[in-house]
Amino acid sequence: MKILIDIGHPGHVHLFKNFALEMQKGGHEFLFTCRDKEFEIELLKSYGFDYVVFGKKFNSTIGKIFGLLKFDIQEILTAIKFKPDLFMSHGSMYAAHASFVMRKPHISFEDTFNMEQIRLYKPFTEAILINNFKNPPLVDKRVITYDGYHELAYLHPNRFRPNKDIFKLLCLENGKPYVILRFVSWNASHDVGQGGMSLEFKIKLVKELSKKIKVFISSEGELPKELKEYQIKIPPEKMHDALAFATLFIGEGATMASESAMLGTPSIYINTLHPLTIQEQEIYELIFYMNSNDDILKKALEIIDNKNSKNEFLLKKEKMLSDKIDVTAFLIWFVENYPKSIEILKNNPDYQKRFK
Repeated sequence: MKILIDIGHPGHVHLFKNFALEMQKGGHEFLFTCRDKEFEIELLKSYGFDYVVFGKKFNSTIGKIFGLLKFDIQEILTAIKFKPDLFMSHGSMYAAHASFVMRKPHISFEDTFNMEQIRLYKPFTEAILINNFKNPPLVDKRVITYDGYHELAYLHPNRFRPNKDIFKLLCLENGKPYVILRFVSWNASHDVGQGGMSLEFKIKLVKELSKKIKVFISSEGELPKELKEYQIKIPPEKMHDALAFATLFIGEGATMASESAMLGTPSIYINTLHPLTIQEQEIYELIFYMNSNDDILKKALEIIDNKNSKNEFLLKKEKMLSDKIDVTAFLIWFVENYPKSIEILKNNPDYQKRFK
């Protein structure tokens, strides 16, 4: 089987990497497509995948409209040359549109529920895989629910073991406490009208935390001169090792907040956008959703000062894992048995429990 996967975010590379690596062992062929946005290209290179880059992503409204046409054409032309049997993505309208032109199925993951984007890909998509939310925001015959998070496709214990060599890359002694901050660029479509930390508070937060603990910053955009010395300098594929051993994560990005939660690292998420995945992980007390500067700093210092906080959160992580599945194992089964797998899950949703 030949499978084309379109990537829109570095997290999407992680979402599909184990699936693709396992499927390749069975003789299946993969091609990834992406835009030059952040670390997508470096990640695809690091895992040895074949890929095609369509150029820089557009940030303005007019640019995004032009990009829809440009990237659609590029995706279609790439697909004509590659001749895939199946398209896959995380909510990619380009993959969906190309699949329609090629008369091949498109399987999509979804967890941001940006309806503007969903409207553009849903009509051309055969299956939309979403977490089993209590009140799903997307109800459609195409929707298939599963008991997991995207992050468990690559951070489930069956798929990931953190490497302590990360301390060497961070130039720290083994076990030395540190905190990771994540700042986003606010250029994504789901970021429109949303906000996080002000520059003034970012500087204050770093200054206060630095009095007690080593601080590293991961940022989508250019950091101001006051914060440049804190920028984390590790290969992008090593970030999960860094998150796993961190004392605390604080950030505006939902993906890294969830990744930290999957790894048992206390996570403070700061963003006016409050995704359902974050809300569910709050129930497990793995993430704290906050927007008050005073509360953020107070909670951060409380976690840092609690020498047992890491062990407490690792126990919470185990509770969460007991309820969830190995998403990669589930996806391999779903694709290898598609389209029969849709019928199986519709008739017996509990079938997926065999992938715990």
